Amino acid sequence: METIEVSAGKKTYPVHIGYGVSRSLAGILEKRFPNLTSIMIITDETVGKLYLEELKQILDKPSVYTKVVPAGEKAKTFAVYHDCLSFALEKKLDRKSVVLAFGGGAVGDLAGFVASTFMRGIPFIQIPTTILAHDSAVGGKVAINHPLGKNMIGSFYQPEAVIYDLNFLRSLPQGEVRSGFSEVIKHALISDRDFYHSLHHSIRNLEEISPEDLASHLSSGIKVKRDIVGQDEKESGVRAYLNFGHTLGHAIEAEAGYGSITHGEAVAIGMVFALRLSIQVHSLPFDIKGFENWLEELGYSTRLPAGLTPDRLLERMKQDKKSLGQKVRFVLLKDIGQPVIQQLDDNLLLDSLKTF
Repeated sequence: METIEVSAGKKTYPVHIGYGVSRSLAGILEKRFPNLTSIMIITDETVGKLYLEELKQILDKPSVYTKVVPAGEKAKTFAVYHDCLSFALEKKLDRKSVVLAFGGGAVGDLAGFVASTFMRGIPFIQIPTTILAHDSAVGGKVAINHPLGKNMIGSFYQPEAVIYDLNFLRSLPQGEVRSGFSEVIKHALISDRDFYHSLHHSIRNLEEISPEDLASHLSSGIKVKRDIVGQDEKESGVRAYLNFGHTLGHAIEAEAGYGSITHGEAVAIGMVFALRLSIQVHSLPFDIKGFENWLEELGYSTRLPAGLTPDRLLERMKQDKKSLGQKVRFVLLKDIGQPVIQQLDDNLLLDSLKTF
């Protein structure tokens, strides 16, 4: 097991990562919450069927209540959020209760937002079960979606701990592996040339990553996020760099319909577009064709899904949280490891989208 300490604002908490680390959960709860009254597990239909009984056996405590929500982005709606709050009230959770977010990024976002708003905030612990959640489980961004934009209703609310048991990743379908690994690629591009080249040269098939390599790459990605969140908890500056690839990625997700393309696969397309813009605007020295070929070799698409128009995508991008005064602001790269935030002209974006 490796423990990574994350400091965000006034709070410091551990990320325990490794194979089998969930077995330490009962001890962590006893140590951190000596007056614990009850536990509410929020999980989704897929994870619940696979691992819920195992988690309950690890906890081995009375007053454990489980709320099962839809899988994926369908969990992040006002209706599901309201339903979770009603469940917490019905089970008489109080300020000494703890919420466990047991699932992927969507469950973590939902459960964290429930915890942040129930009785003005009760503790929660992230127990991520996907590769994608190595990013979303760290840093305290919690939210639900609005039909007009992804993650528009939320808050910054740090967990008490992250328990990242890599054994839970063994059952992931390849689409979810791809979705998660794109965030690892993102972390490398915005932080470290050596990290990026290590990925590019060593990972040729996502089905054949060794357990040791996977643990190492995920740990490296978490440390990139830790370092950025430590400087800027609430995205007033450098934390926005973590949105590299997300401006167009989120627009694709929203325009295509949440759930019709995975988050990470949309972000992969967004990264290709942002890299092309970086070459055009900042003369980024980068082999874009080699990057696209590598992504395609790993099973990603590098082109926009059919039926999405530049005009509609631009309107979606104007709803991005980085946008100011209806002006789109993109995270671009001057070089690998040198991200910048750049306001871009509508005509430039439209022309680039048409070319793309």
